[in-house]
Amino acid sequence: MLGLDRRAARYAWTVVFVLFLLWLVYVIRTTIFVFTLALLLAHLLSPLVDFLDRVLPSSRTRTPALGLTYVILVAVLTLIGIQIGTRVVDEANNLSQKLPQMFASWEKPRATPATPSIRDQLLARAQTEIASRSTDILAALSRAGLKVLTVAGDLIYVVIIPIVAFFFLKDGYLIRDSLLDLVEDRARRAVAQDVLREAHQLLSRYIRALVLLSLATFTAYSIFMGITGLTYTVLLAAMAALLEFIPMLGPLTAGIVILVVAAVSGGPVLATLIFLLAYRVFQDYVLSPYLMGQGVELHPALVLFGVFAGAELAGIAGTFLSIPVMALARILFLRLRKARRDGQLTPTLRS
Repeated sequence: MLGLDRRAARYAWTVVFVLFLLWLVYVIRTTIFVFTLALLLAHLLSPLVDFLDRVLPSSRTRTPALGLTYVILVAVLTLIGIQIGTRVVDEANNLSQKLPQMFASWEKPRATPATPSIRDQLLARAQTEIASRSTDILAALSRAGLKVLTVAGDLIYVVIIPIVAFFFLKDGYLIRDSLLDLVEDRARRAVAQDVLREAHQLLSRYIRALVLLSLATFTAYSIFMGITGLTYTVLLAAMAALLEFIPMLGPLTAGIVILVVAAVSGGPVLATLIFLLAYRVFQDYVLSPYLMGQGVELHPALVLFGVFAGAELAGIAGTFLSIPVMALARILFLRLRKARRDGQLTPTLRS
């Protein structure tokens, strides 16, 4: 009985500790998100740092390669801001000024046959609904602008994230070795080493795939809208590229916005819809699996659950991190199950 009481007490304290840890993570979720972004940035820049470290003259530290990497990063971001950012701002200002006029002109009744077809009835109904929501859309744009101003007040994170990423790139191996030194048992240490290695590979593939998918979306959307003559090409393509970082909900939102702009501006709505559907099928079933590789095999239903749960817990940040968190949990579960099946954890668990 005494052994059972001790075991029950140990399990109870374990549950209390896990609940306290989850509460603590929720309280400091903003700080965790900032450091997670820094970790992802470090994984994104790591191949360039390794390449420059091999090319540059031999040095005891990676600091010269890191310094040159950050110079290249700043130059690329500055070039993107000059070439694309200015056009995005101009087109956004132009769209915000002309959007009320577009909705007003689109709302005017058009000549229709005495007995309109089902297609005409559906188009008329959609036109009426979107036009009636124009005030709500403009209000949403205003709120989005206020939200951008609020985020702009936290620009300190724009400075902190690259600094923390610098330390991850510089001392990442030392941090990993320090974490492994906390595990004294040899079998558990081997399991922890495997988990850290697989997590590193997962995060590297994930962030690089997101960047490449974003670039592919910007390129494909720009080409299509340039060919079809759809207005606000750079603005819409840049918006779609950025929303690629938000799983499922981001591309869906971008598609709806593009269709609305195409409708009110007189663009090719049907061709745009066909392109959006075709590109989404190509990206989800061909491009994304190829870039992601193994390690992110999550069922679509589980992805949807994670996206909505992450949004409820931490907003956009939770949505963005939902996929890697679930993928990491999957890796941890599979690796621990394999280690227990192979007997790597059995001696320690019985002691």
